[in-house]
Amino acid sequence: SSVHLHVRDPGTGKGSRDPELFLDMVTRVRENGVKGIINITCGHGGRFYPDPEDESRGGPGTDIASAEERVKNIELCLPEVCSIDVCTQNQVDGNKGYVYLNTEYTLRKMAKRFQELGVKPEIEVFAPGDILLANKMLEEGLFDAPPMYQIVMGTRWGLPATPETMIYMKNLLPKGANWAAFGIARMQMPMVAQAALLGGNVRVGLEDNLYLSRGVFATNGQLVERARTIIESLGFEVATPDEARDILGLSI
Repeated sequence: SSVHLHVRDPGTGKGSRDPELFLDMVTRVRENGVKGIINITCGHGGRFYPDPEDESRGGPGTDIASAEERVKNIELCLPEVCSIDVCTQNQVDGNKGYVYLNTEYTLRKMAKRFQELGVKPEIEVFAPGDILLANKMLEEGLFDAPPMYQIVMGTRWGLPATPETMIYMKNLLPKGANWAAFGIARMQMPMVAQAALLGGNVRVGLEDNLYLSRGVFATNGQLVERARTIIESLGFEVATPDEARDILGLSI
């Protein structure tokens, strides 16, 4: 129904926030006739790796960008949806810890620009306080109704991927919000079932989980097929892209 997209530098293979790479990628997707909602990441430009010798300074790997820089790929590509991580949190990449830094100031500027561009934010939340901040931004008119929340579960130092946690987070959402939730790694499929049972939407893919089973690498297609099987086995249906647009208010 929807595809959430990142890009890699073709030379290094590492993730990139180069707007031109995003434009090339989105152009290829559109020219291939993809019907799903295109959702582009805006999660780059917020990594702070403290210098061990002076933690007030960024060390190697630090990439802190202005709100204006972080939205350049959205301005170029004009997708229907883009992510906004309403979150500041200790996180881990491999064995290296960093602070994922998204200040209120930056988030408000990004949200305002998305409104001006007519791009709907997918509000990614990693903790209860993230939802409370996003709810405040909604009250301030920075997000249009109906808002779209994505609950991220199972990251190290983040939300535990449990039914109790998902229920608690769901109960913090504003009335009328659309929401989804997903789990990291082996908790991906259990959280598919849990989100569907609680009336939410689901997300799967290689960004969050590399394996179909222990030691067996997956493809995005295989993960989507398995999630669909779970959803339909529970008595629900997977929305078509146009049905998803209606649900999210993109057809208005």
